[in-house]
Amino acid sequence: MNTEQQIEFDKIKEIWAQLAVTGAAKEDIANMSIFLDEAELNNNLRDTTDSRKMIENLGNPPLQDVTEIRKILTEAGKGACLTPYQLERVEKVLVVAGRLKDYLTRGRQYENPLAYYDENLDELKDLREDICRQIRYEEVDDHASNVLHDIRIRITHAEENIKQKAEQVIRNNRDSMADTFYTLRNGRVCVPVKKEYRFRIPGSVIDKSATGNTVFIEPAVLSKYYEELQLLRVEEENEVYRILYTLSALVSDAIPVMEENMRMIEKLDFIFSKGKLSIDLDCVEPKINLDRRIILKEARHPLMDRNINVPLDFNLGFSVENKEPVRGIIITGPNTGGKTVSIKTVMLTSYMAQCGLHVPCSKADICMNSGYLSDIGDGQNISENLSTFSAHIKNVLEILRKVNRESLVIMDELGSGTDPAEGMGIATAILEELRKSGANFLVTTHYPEIKEYAAKHEGIINARMTFDRETLMPTYKMVIGEAGESCAFYIADRLGMPENMLKVAVEAAYGKEAVKTYSFRKNSDISKSENKRIQRVKKPVNISKLTPQFKIGDSVMVYPDKKIGIVCEPENDKGVLRVQIAGRKIWINHKRVKLHVKAEELYPEDYDFSIIFDSVENRKKRHDMERKYTDEIIYQEKE
Repeated sequence: MNTEQQIEFDKIKEIWAQLAVTGAAKEDIANMSIFLDEAELNNNLRDTTDSRKMIENLGNPPLQDVTEIRKILTEAGKGACLTPYQLERVEKVLVVAGRLKDYLTRGRQYENPLAYYDENLDELKDLREDICRQIRYEEVDDHASNVLHDIRIRITHAEENIKQKAEQVIRNNRDSMADTFYTLRNGRVCVPVKKEYRFRIPGSVIDKSATGNTVFIEPAVLSKYYEELQLLRVEEENEVYRILYTLSALVSDAIPVMEENMRMIEKLDFIFSKGKLSIDLDCVEPKINLDRRIILKEARHPLMDRNINVPLDFNLGFSVENKEPVRGIIITGPNTGGKTVSIKTVMLTSYMAQCGLHVPCSKADICMNSGYLSDIGDGQNISENLSTFSAHIKNVLEILRKVNRESLVIMDELGSGTDPAEGMGIATAILEELRKSGANFLVTTHYPEIKEYAAKHEGIINARMTFDRETLMPTYKMVIGEAGESCAFYIADRLGMPENMLKVAVEAAYGKEAVKTYSFRKNSDISKSENKRIQRVKKPVNISKLTPQFKIGDSVMVYPDKKIGIVCEPENDKGVLRVQIAGRKIWINHKRVKLHVKAEELYPEDYDFSIIFDSVENRKKRHDMERKYTDEIIYQEKE
């Protein structure tokens, strides 16, 4: 059971975290849970209110993520030499601390309690100015010290001397040069010399061209200048390290103050993120009570579009006609009527308030709860082999084990997912346990018996979500003290269900007498639409079971050639017959043959067809076979 996820507080956290700047504040938001200490909760609500007022008066505060600085301070504390980049990050945090201090100081004119946090911020002006003066663009500035400034001027002169000497060598040896300008190779100033003249120019070969026709030589005349340059660069490096180590030591000494600054920046970031959230969601500060009372005026679900979200007015924990205070509300009404959104809105609003946040209402009086318990959604889990009903029962049992008189419980579609009669019985048993616990609870259901249960027991009251029967649209308004109906028959009627079907449905649900109390439109019967059909494989026809169409001697026409032939063998079981045509016999499918003249119209009844189909030689052999034994063989004529 993940209540935060079921009531969508996890999504509120995502929106909230985007309004924070520092990593620590984002982590605090992710780990945020309800406060159980009344004083602590009231302090956090007061901070939220103060931060909202200050943002409305002065705009968003100047904040910066300080996660990286913690790592830098750890290195500085170990005596490491910080890089110019790291020192600049330190300087930027000090700038933020100074700006935030000024921001809070300006808040004092509005007598805002948060303004006095400025006393906990120290911008370390001297350290910030030292870093700003000596570090520029992630490098040690030329004017960081007089010594460094002098060394870098001398380095510039030495580099110019080297370039001038190189240009002089090129001018004096133009015929030997492959080009008219010097170049840098491996960090050395070189002149491009043709391969064949390489020995004319005294010096060291540093590189050569890809073709090998040009060699790059560092003239010997440049050596003393280069040595001077290298010595100057060593001096420069030593001076740079001296400056960096000095600044690193100053940062190390300032670590306690820096850590306090960062702690305050992160704390204020968390506080101001609550104020930003209050402004973005158009919230108000809730009043907190310990009397088990929840009163919401024009409550909105913060994740819904305000243009379509209907505000909810809700009361729980009040006394009706001097009877026992209402602890449970059973909400009924049509599907998509807003029952689930309503109970989630109540719990989410209460949860936000107990986390020290403002709530999206015009007015709110909310009690503290020791626990928030919910059963929303089907909870079906294939991996755990849980059906919808099984998941509900597992969740409900967990709720009943944890519930006490200081809990707030919401349950959606109580007793659903199983046989209606048994589900109703289980729902009643669950309600009885909740009633005995003394907890505040909200339950949605469709069972009419549950409505009767609420009417018979003190401390429980019915409520309904209203529905416009004419437009078929829910109004998303809750009426406490009245039981609702599902409106399923009216919805089905308006959507075109035939009257005869609706009467059967009413009779099945409420008996024959109830049919008379309903008036339906005269919808016509359901007309069947043309649907796609399964395409079956055609089974081959068993020709052997059919009456033969052709007999020996029939005159037939063979298609597509339209030639006349005479049947010499009738169809076999595959529907193939043999026809004599143009002096030859062919096998052909019966579908390509059409009867022309029947055999009985052409030949006498006992006509010997061998006269037509057999050769004279075969007829003689057959005649001999009928009279006596013979070695003669009759060969079957092939097509």
